[in-house]
Amino acid sequence: MTFSDLEDFIKHRMRMSHIYQPLMLKVLLEGGGRASVEDIAKALLSYDQSQVEYYGLRTKNMVGKVLTDNDVVEPIKSGRSTTGYRLKSEALTEAQRASLTALCDQRLQEYIEGRGAAIWGHRSLSEGYVSGSIRYEVLKRAKYRCELCGAHETQAALHIDHIIPRAKGGSDDLSNFQVLCMSCNTSKRDRDDTDFRGILDSYKHREIGCLFCELTSDRIIEENELCSMIEDAFPVAPNHTLVIPKRHVSDYFDLYQPELNAIHSMLSARRQSLLESDPAITGFNVGINAGQSAGQTIFHVHVHLIPRRDGDVENPRGGVRGVIPNKQSY
Repeated sequence: MTFSDLEDFIKHRMRMSHIYQPLMLKVLLEGGGRASVEDIAKALLSYDQSQVEYYGLRTKNMVGKVLTDNDVVEPIKSGRSTTGYRLKSEALTEAQRASLTALCDQRLQEYIEGRGAAIWGHRSLSEGYVSGSIRYEVLKRAKYRCELCGAHETQAALHIDHIIPRAKGGSDDLSNFQVLCMSCNTSKRDRDDTDFRGILDSYKHREIGCLFCELTSDRIIEENELCSMIEDAFPVAPNHTLVIPKRHVSDYFDLYQPELNAIHSMLSARRQSLLESDPAITGFNVGINAGQSAGQTIFHVHVHLIPRRDGDVENPRGGVRGVIPNKQSY
């Protein structure tokens, strides 16, 4: 490209959905036309205010608190807010500051060499950082809002968080991710006293004699880590589908968030598949019977997905359009 071509692209043809294009070009231009991925990434990071805010919170809630408790530093206040820190020390000479700085560098290097990439484990997956595709899927599912406080991405920086931490055995499956804003995510460690070991064990719970705990492989259309999908043995309509959590749990309202994520993902994929394979489908009933008085006859949660087609008639067994039938067998 000539100078005029580049000038025209930057002025008129560059379509921007974020700051990335002009910033990358700026780094390349300042580097004589070449730059490493690391240099470009550092430049992008320098403009990412959400990262500054994230580490600002970690400074106040963690490292600043520890050093204050050890009487090494004291906070600088503006009203009730901490705006900075000062050393609680006698006046230091330039040589003393240089000596202490070198000692800090030494401790940093020793720690990094001893722990390696594990020191950033709180921000990574088992094989690296959260990929863009995973981040996109989790954010899309959450409608770009914090799943704890509801803050939108325009109101707060959003992070992708493991619901069950990897350190407690949580997986990197999409069903185990949630969106938390910076504030909720930073506060999670101190506020959440859940015994995750018990939760992990409970996923394995099956009940002898339960029809859905003892599904045979020939009935399962699809499954993921937390739920299975079958076609109803006595369908209200063709392709009437049930999505069933693998854990034995009787009440829908006792499901864990990862199970809800997994069920919703499977329902969405099944709906799309049916729409693509059968153009006669014009709608769906999606429903759950929770409790005997509501029509639940098998006390293991199951979610109905019933395709509907124009011209459907009332179900001769008593279920009508929009109603999940009370059935004795599945």
